[in-house]
Amino acid sequence: MTDTYFRLTTRPGWIEVITGCMFSGKSEELIRQIRRAELARQNVKVFKPKIDDRYSKDEVASHNNNKSPSIVIENPLDILKHVDTYTQVVGIDEVQFFSEEIVQVAHQLAEEGKRVIAAGLDTDWRGRAFGPMPELLAQAEVINKQYAICMVCGEPATRTQRLTAGEENILVGSTEAYEARCRRHFDPELSLRLQRTNLDNPRPENPDLGLQL
Repeated sequence: MTDTYFRLTTRPGWIEVITGCMFSGKSEELIRQIRRAELARQNVKVFKPKIDDRYSKDEVASHNNNKSPSIVIENPLDILKHVDTYTQVVGIDEVQFFSEEIVQVAHQLAEEGKRVIAAGLDTDWRGRAFGPMPELLAQAEVINKQYAICMVCGEPATRTQRLTAGEENILVGSTEAYEARCRRHFDPELSLRLQRTNLDNPRPENPDLGLQL
């Protein structure tokens, strides 16, 4: 069977997006889906942005330290150089860090019959839509919204609270710089106030418990 015949008879694929705030298990779910595909003996290629080297330089890694080997790239178009005719599943982690071209790449791969699984933050530390995520979510056939636990009240969290001073849009970090918050306890101006006042304890008082957490 020739490559040309394979391409002509391949059905269109689809795009799945795993999204939510930090610590909601996005990378964990991506790794789980990758492993399921590998158990089914599917041909899988996994990618991550070069900027994300928190837990591993060349692996997709969750906060729970689960890992999956990946190809590190900077330009989304480089994904197309690594995916071949026989690739069935394409996993992409931390997709919010890529340029808008990642949407066209995901669309092209889906049209070629690939299952594209992309994981990323839907909003940034200010609560604004993050990079290419809005368009990618609009293009996706499947959306998996993940939830974390609010570090103030324990309710479901959908926001990423930045705990350090500064105003740069992208600051790669983990528990030392971020925590999950619910809508009630999310403070999008906290980092800017910290920068102005050098506060030592960024966590708000919990009105339900009367404690400083």
